[in-house]
Amino acid sequence: MSNEVKTDTATAAPADTTERPSNIPPEEMTRLTEEIVSALKTVFDPEIPADIYELGLIYKVDVDDERMVSIDMTLTTPNCPAAGELPGQVENAVAGVSGVREAKVTIVWDPPWDPSRMSDEARTVLNMW
Repeated sequence: MSNEVKTDTATAAPADTTERPSNIPPEEMTRLTEEIVSALKTVFDPEIPADIYELGLIYKVDVDDERMVSIDMTLTTPNCPAAGELPGQVENAVAGVSGVREAKVTIVWDPPWDPSRMSDEARTVLNMW
């Protein structure tokens, strides 16, 4: 069983797990969710003064019953100069969350990233209103 962490930048919460209950208690999943989001917010694209979470680069975070975290993320462009370093930074940040056994990042390109995925916080920082 796995539990998807919704990555809507307005609210991040465990996904519906009606297919079968998780072995992770709900209060622990809530804590993990909050701390994973906080960890993601510590990773910045070196060319943009906003974190990758608020930029909308995180598409999916899945926490399985063994506390392995799988993350689907994208980059602002396939030619992003930070492509070699950002996935490792994300893995390290999330793996540092108490209770996370391991983190694995997969770069995805569908759907392509565009500025509409940014949160209001990122838009403010980048003055993109």
